[in-house]
Amino acid sequence: MLSVVDAEWVGNYRIRLHFSDGKVGVADLGRWLTRTSWKAFHSLRDPERFGRFHVDYTISWENGLDLAPEFLYFLAFRNEPELQELFQKWGYLTSDSDAA
Repeated sequence: MLSVVDAEWVGNYRIRLHFSDGKVGVADLGRWLTRTSWKAFHSLRDPERFGRFHVDYTISWENGLDLAPEFLYFLAFRNEPELQELFQKWGYLTSDSDAA
């Protein structure tokens, strides 16, 4: 099962993530945070608050919010051709969509 084993805030809404499969990548959540209608996540639009997360299987914040490790993996590696089929299986891409 995929999990986040370590993470480091690298500024703005970007997090360097270390996953249980050994891959390391940077997920930029800025575009997602500004587009999401989930009001619970609006408090994380403050970059300082966003940067105060902890790692426990995934990343989570002091208010109890967290994101699925698979979603973070998708954001970090969304443009890697060898992972497109996996992202389709997880439902982050449709067969006729692009990875952008």
